[in-house]
Amino acid sequence: MIDKLMENHWFMKVVALVLAVLLFSSVPTPEDEGGSEVNVPGENNTETIEDIPVKSYYDTENLVVSGVPETVNVTIEGPKQLVQQTRTLKNFEVLVDLSEAEIGTQTVELLVRDISDKLQVTIEPAYAEVSVQERVTREFPVEAEFNQSLLEEGYISEQPTVEPDRVKITGAKDVIDRISFVKATIDARGPIDQTITEKASIRALDRELNKLDVIVEPEAVEVTVPVRSTSKTVPINIVQTGTPPEGITIQSITLDTDEARIFASPNILDHTENVRVEVDVSGIRSNSTMTLPVIISEGITSVKPATVEAAIRVTVAKQEVSAPADPQANNEERRTLPDIPIRTQGLNEKYNMAFLDPASAAVNLTVIGPRDAVTRLTAGDFNLFIDASNLGEGEHQLNIQINGPNNVKWELSKAVATVSISQKEA
Repeated sequence: MIDKLMENHWFMKVVALVLAVLLFSSVPTPEDEGGSEVNVPGENNTETIEDIPVKSYYDTENLVVSGVPETVNVTIEGPKQLVQQTRTLKNFEVLVDLSEAEIGTQTVELLVRDISDKLQVTIEPAYAEVSVQERVTREFPVEAEFNQSLLEEGYISEQPTVEPDRVKITGAKDVIDRISFVKATIDARGPIDQTITEKASIRALDRELNKLDVIVEPEAVEVTVPVRSTSKTVPINIVQTGTPPEGITIQSITLDTDEARIFASPNILDHTENVRVEVDVSGIRSNSTMTLPVIISEGITSVKPATVEAAIRVTVAKQEVSAPADPQANNEERRTLPDIPIRTQGLNEKYNMAFLDPASAAVNLTVIGPRDAVTRLTAGDFNLFIDASNLGEGEHQLNIQINGPNNVKWELSKAVATVSISQKEA
């Protein structure tokens, strides 16, 4: 009978249909699978993905947006396998949609897209307060900055040059309006003793020197700083002042160093050929060593060394020793010679000089000595002069020096003259 049924094609069709229905009913549907995952304990998971970048969508040609956080933390909750896959791939995007935003400050929601709808998503922070401003571009001059302390001693820097000397700065209108300075700062190392050219980055600063968030084009410029020497070595001249006591003859005056280094602006250096040391021999009675300042003219800022040792060698004449005598017995007398003119020596031919004090360029000279010697003296027996060697333009105070007879003493009504030196007109 079974063989007969097997040979009946209608019977076989019915059996095949029943088997197909049974097989179809045994295959689980996606809803059955999802329901199975939700209902199985321990299959859900929660993860926090940190530092997800935030993208902003707005009219970048005409607007500038600030206040959008650079990154956020995203917490996802859902099926364990899907959570782990999303955490690994990070194939979703956090964004701020400002395509319809108006100019001003506003609070906007941070959104997430391209993430499975089977996941519950939390963004931290969820909102941001952003500022939408008009985008403007202006041109500004660039000021070079250079650290003067990097210069080698004896050198100065002149006005730096910048190429290009103007840059375009783009940013929010309210930020551009706050720009007070545009600086190009050289990152150089010292000591510097020659002209340098360096690339320098640009910084836009407000009135309080706070750096502003703007776009600078170009971002860097080329700065050239001219560097010049402000020192040179010159000889030290010895100027003898005063008259040695009676019986003393100055044989030689020597210095422990013959040269000094002077520091001044280049134009002063160009006109300075030497410095001097003044040796007053009026009190010298034996071989002596003196520490004396090196005298510099106006405009020279400093000199090295500032002092020198002067060795003075003398010859002492032999004198007969006699008992002290009464001054009246020696007929000692004081006599004043009025208005003896002061000569000038050593003045450069391209300068004029005028006496400020004494304005008459003359002083009174009081002579002290034996009556017969004093009474015969005239103004012509004395040579009063000032040494204007190596002096430049400006006001100077100079010692009045005297050459006169050895058998008398003298006193000046004024020992220092004040003069003014100016350049001759062409």
